[in-house]
Amino acid sequence: MVRAAVLMRQGEPLEVRDIELGDPGPGQVRVRVAAAGVCHSDLSLANGTLALDMPAVLGHEGAGTVVSVGEGVDRVSVGDPVVLNWAPACRACWFCEQGEPWLCVHAEERATHPYARFTDGTPVYPGLGTGAFAEETIVPQQGVVPIPADFPLEQAAVLGCAVLTGNGAVHNTARVRAGQSVVVIGLGGIGLSVLQAARAAGAGPIIGVDVSGSKASLAAVHGATDFIVADDKTSKAIRGLTGGRGADHAFDCVGLPATIRASWGSSRRGGTVTVIGVGSRTSPVEFNALELYWFGRTLHGCVYGSSDPDVDVPRLLDEVAAGRVDLAALATDSTDLTGVNAAFEHFGQGGRTIVRF
Repeated sequence: MVRAAVLMRQGEPLEVRDIELGDPGPGQVRVRVAAAGVCHSDLSLANGTLALDMPAVLGHEGAGTVVSVGEGVDRVSVGDPVVLNWAPACRACWFCEQGEPWLCVHAEERATHPYARFTDGTPVYPGLGTGAFAEETIVPQQGVVPIPADFPLEQAAVLGCAVLTGNGAVHNTARVRAGQSVVVIGLGGIGLSVLQAARAAGAGPIIGVDVSGSKASLAAVHGATDFIVADDKTSKAIRGLTGGRGADHAFDCVGLPATIRASWGSSRRGGTVTVIGVGSRTSPVEFNALELYWFGRTLHGCVYGSSDPDVDVPRLLDEVAAGRVDLAALATDSTDLTGVNAAFEHFGQGGRTIVRF
């Protein structure tokens, strides 16, 4: 039996329940979870912004230790520490063959198949294919990335989404260069990771924007040279800090129509806007035809930081060793399984909340 935080119905609190996992099947790995980050995507699943099969164990940003493996597993062995990869690539579809594994057409299939059961036999699904809000989980072997044995697992957890996404958005999607100006709207775990990556890239100025003025000191720790409390004059204030032009790069880490438009209005003519935040399909964003032509801006969507975890996790570990990425600073709060709902309620008040097991 394994304790897990389970979403029974969208719009209702998660329930801590016992689930039965069973043994890993062919090509599968069973992992004892040491820590899992509480990501806004988990809240989007819980509140109905994103669809999923239920009941489901949420949590997709985690790290732990392999406790058993199924037949044919050659990627890891029992006892190996690993980071969970919630979007494992098949390496064979058209997108994977084009070098875009973050767009793999099979990456999300795992979430549509039960992986556990309640004691009464009710099937349980893994949220985003991972089910990290549990003492243990079972994932395909492509869903784990081995890490060094001496690396702290509680720090490694945020690699699985916040850092791969935020750092990847800067280096892989937007390709920020030294000396370019950057604005980051929304300073949760991913936004703070974007700040760190922009600093490591040599960008400047780096402007953090959030609705909470209490984020100013946190933004500075992670690399912001300036901080703005979001209001209807945000874009004007950013232009004032960037020679009247607007930023070379704007990153939206929220996903609301208003923040996407603010990112658009904050970028310079010919600049780049990268949308990282996961929004709702019922929330349209409008642009008129003239502004699309006249401003010459590039608007990017950004899935998983355009990252390949097999390549980018080792790269990020090197960045950590070099002091350019600070994983410990991203985790501003911690809890146990019973505190996940409270973490949802307090989104926007800090960085990442880490569930410790």
